[in-house]
Amino acid sequence: MDSIFSIGIQSLWDELRHMPVGGVWWINTDRNEDAISLVNQTIAAQDKDSRVAVITMGEDPKKIIRLESDRGPQSVKLFSMSSEADGLYFLPRDIQCSIDPVKYLLILKCSDNALHNIPPEKLLHWLNRIHKWAKNQNCTILVINPGSNNDKLFSLLMGEYRSLFGLASIHDQTDSYLYDIAFWCNEKGVSARQQLMLKKIDGEWHLAQQEETVIQPRSDEKRILSHIAVLEGAPALSENWSLYETNEALFNDARTTQAATIVFSLTQNNQIETLARHIHTLRRQRGSALKIVVRENITSLRATDERLLLGCGANMVIPWNAPLSRCLTLIESIQGQQFSRHVPEDITTLLSMTQPMKLRGYQKWDTFCDAVGYMMSNTLLPADGKGVMVALRPVPGIRVEQALTLCRPNRTGDIMTIGDNRLVLFLSFCRVNDLDTALNHIFPLPTGDIFSNRMIWFEDNLISAELVQMRTLTPDRWVKPLAITSETKPILNAKHDGHAWRRIPEPLRLLSEGKESAS
Repeated sequence: MDSIFSIGIQSLWDELRHMPVGGVWWINTDRNEDAISLVNQTIAAQDKDSRVAVITMGEDPKKIIRLESDRGPQSVKLFSMSSEADGLYFLPRDIQCSIDPVKYLLILKCSDNALHNIPPEKLLHWLNRIHKWAKNQNCTILVINPGSNNDKLFSLLMGEYRSLFGLASIHDQTDSYLYDIAFWCNEKGVSARQQLMLKKIDGEWHLAQQEETVIQPRSDEKRILSHIAVLEGAPALSENWSLYETNEALFNDARTTQAATIVFSLTQNNQIETLARHIHTLRRQRGSALKIVVRENITSLRATDERLLLGCGANMVIPWNAPLSRCLTLIESIQGQQFSRHVPEDITTLLSMTQPMKLRGYQKWDTFCDAVGYMMSNTLLPADGKGVMVALRPVPGIRVEQALTLCRPNRTGDIMTIGDNRLVLFLSFCRVNDLDTALNHIFPLPTGDIFSNRMIWFEDNLISAELVQMRTLTPDRWVKPLAITSETKPILNAKHDGHAWRRIPEPLRLLSEGKESAS
């Protein structure tokens, strides 16, 4: 008969506790001391004749692992390994050098925040390998991973149900603990999306509620959890409304919901990334029935920021100029909706792909083509709304290098290059009807005085087709900008007054003829 091991949480029913041999289970904790406590209690929960081994990363196992005299196995094999990623890859080989892992419970206690430095693709590759190894060796592997910000890792692992038989997290909530179970598969069946309250009694984990909790996938559909600023000083509109002073408090309570409406408030531009991470975590972990709304209380959102929030899983972004009555109507309009858009597992993908290029100003011809081509291939950006590309040919008497010195973009994502007697600009997220306004801000003189003609591309397929033609230009026809020396004076002394560039008069002193001849 195959061995069945158990998690060290008292009163937890078998469907969420058992770990048969042949699989890998994973539990995240917020704190390192909670991870150590869970390891020791899991050891104590095993039978007297159980075969248990503990591997600790970056710590001496003799200092943190204890063996109970009245319960648990008679002995435990202890191993230590470095906190480097390479130690994980050699773990199966090193274990088999010391013990025969058949019918063993192998507990891997990771070091605090160690897995955050491992690229996701390498971690998933290792997980797939260790799953096959556990199946072939007929053993059970339990990974207990402490970390201060495991939401990103938790979201990544939720889709790895082929390599993981169980995934859960323990969140510290000051006076209690939230046991968040993404899925748990064993001989009793499969359980998913359950949240249980745990208590620590005499240093041991216990289920706070003895009776079995029933999954309530849509029981909270009428609830609305909102930042207090969304209602502009008005009280809660009904018993279904819950108001919160901060977005962080709102986010923490939203983690226990299934189909409620969550309304965040946005007042500053520096809140966007944090808010995006909250939305991404809720959407990846709580499912598609949750309704997530962002209300902009003070104008602070750019078009790219709004795309980021929607890409992370928000159902709707309400603009700052919408009155409260309109805001409530929009919140009511999304009731009963199911979120259907794809949300990437890694939020860094969204952060990098929905923000402007981290380039500005002159770029080499090939660098320019690569950067614009990357924008065109970005599927997270709106079709035919990624920007405008314009090619300008100087008037006779002005070299293209000289025209480049007059081109002064001040937005990140606005880039230009020169070649084939043309100055080519790409203005990211600029609309074609705003092109003239943008050019007036970039050039200190009217473009009609500098350039004889121009060509414009603003649709994705047209820009991509022109890039194909641009890439055929040989490097010998690329043009280098004029060399800048410390003695070189600006070609034009001008400043922008908000509407157009204006020359700044320079005072000149005229010498008399006598003084001039004397000098």
